[in-house]
Amino acid sequence: MKVETLKQFSVFLPNRPGALSALAGLLADKGVNILGIASEVRDDSGLVRLAVGPQADVSHILSKAGFASVETTLLSVEVDDRPGALARITKILADGKVNITTVYGTATLGHAARILISVQDSERGLKLLTDAG
Repeated sequence: MKVETLKQFSVFLPNRPGALSALAGLLADKGVNILGIASEVRDDSGLVRLAVGPQADVSHILSKAGFASVETTLLSVEVDDRPGALARITKILADGKVNITTVYGTATLGHAARILISVQDSERGLKLLTDAG
């Protein structure tokens, strides 16, 4: 299991055609590589969560373009793609009394999976997962 920290940006968007395209185009133009993405839509607004590398200067890019966002630390956990991988990770955090606030991820069937987890105490979560190896 490989564990590292990333940045997560929760970006507030209107729920209308082209909103996500504008955000994605802006980041592409600035050379920002998106490592993970998830969204939620409610009525007339949406929230897009973007995972990017720890060195990416996305906050400045977003604010300069007029996007409202919140930056948080995200744990990226790479595991083998097999049943029980998510259960193991979440149990380690639960046993360590670390609350998960957001989780999303992806896998390449039969190969590697990346689970992106936002927790209330990222330093403790990182230590627990790293020690569990």
